[in-house]
Amino acid sequence: MGGLFEPFFYIIGIVVDAYFKIVVVEVVLHWLIHFKVLEVSNKYAQKVMEFLEMATQPVYEKIRAKVPPIAGFDISPFVLMLILLFVERIVYRIGEMLL
Repeated sequence: MGGLFEPFFYIIGIVVDAYFKIVVVEVVLHWLIHFKVLEVSNKYAQKVMEFLEMATQPVYEKIRAKVPPIAGFDISPFVLMLILLFVERIVYRIGEMLL
């Protein structure tokens, strides 16, 4: 019976891992833009940032409603990364238990 659900948990793990990487790339791009390593006028950077923001901003808004910025610093991406790591680890453990 457990072998039947193992692919389901594997796919959930892949989706969570991919979303984690999207969040990390967005944070790094924001830092690169902030420190003037990457120009905002770069049209490729703008397109990538638009895609990443569409994928992450709705989740950030929900986190910001519960966890306000601390000293003007938005920690919602870091909270999201911790949640994703936690979920990924739980999914991995459940998948291991089912085998």
